Amino acid sequence: MISDPILDSRDWSGRQAPTLDEFSALAEAAFAALPDDFRALAGVVTFAVADFPDDDVLADLKAETPFDLLGLFEGVGLAHADAVPPSGAMANRVWLYRRPILDYWAEHEETLSAIVTHVLVHEIGHHFGLSDADMEALEAKAG
Repeated sequence: MISDPILDSRDWSGRQAPTLDEFSALAEAAFAALPDDFRALAGVVTFAVADFPDDDVLADLKAETPFDLLGLFEGVGLAHADAVPPSGAMANRVWLYRRPILDYWAEHEETLSAIVTHVLVHEIGHHFGLSDADMEALEAKAG
């Protein structure tokens, strides 16, 4: 049997994929690592985690499979909001979809934390109407 120093240094026998609660903790940590001014501007944004988007979301976005969507911004972005939000409006929310994110992680060379940060920045970026370049700069600041 050939020994692999990378695999030999990690004991994977007791490890499992992160739970929904652990994903929520990853999202909170990723948000906390973003620049203070960005978090202040984001205001009240809640995070929700599900294994997959629901069927209505998939149909609305014309997704071919449940793995096509890593996250979703739900609410009224600042770029589209009225000066005074309508009464009874729900807080903006970012959905993270655990199984598609784990699938993406398995196929790429990024850490799970970096992917969660990327999805959060991208989805919150919709809240501000930021460009892709702006979002890439925010991710770089978050480390």
